[in-house]
Amino acid sequence: MERVTITGGAGFLELNTGGRAELPQSLRIALATGQVRLPLAETLRELLALLVDGQYRVSGPQRFEAASLVPASDWPDDDDARVTYYRTAIRSGHRPVAVVLSGTRPLLVDGHHKISAYRAEGITPSVVLISEVVGD
Repeated sequence: MERVTITGGAGFLELNTGGRAELPQSLRIALATGQVRLPLAETLRELLALLVDGQYRVSGPQRFEAASLVPASDWPDDDDARVTYYRTAIRSGHRPVAVVLSGTRPLLVDGHHKISAYRAEGITPSVVLISEVVGD
């Protein structure tokens, strides 16, 4: 787990309020393949810059029960081509990584197709979890 201080953040993404991030191609590839490099704060730098200023913990990739996730956009159909691609990857042993903002209602920032594929395969998803540090 890493601790991150955001100053001068764009405030585009707020915990429990929604928002959809457009991630850089290099990060999208790392998440799709499960090849997320440490330190997470550096790997997720452009995403973290979209948060409101504050203290955060970044952890993962880790298993996360997806039942309570609030999607930032609609869930794709299980027969969607990208979901099918991720289902095949998961069955082959790969663990693509989604990004979740933790809170009273965990918000799925990136990985709607991945989470749909994990659900269809009956496997607990792999995520990077970003949590706001409150009163620490």
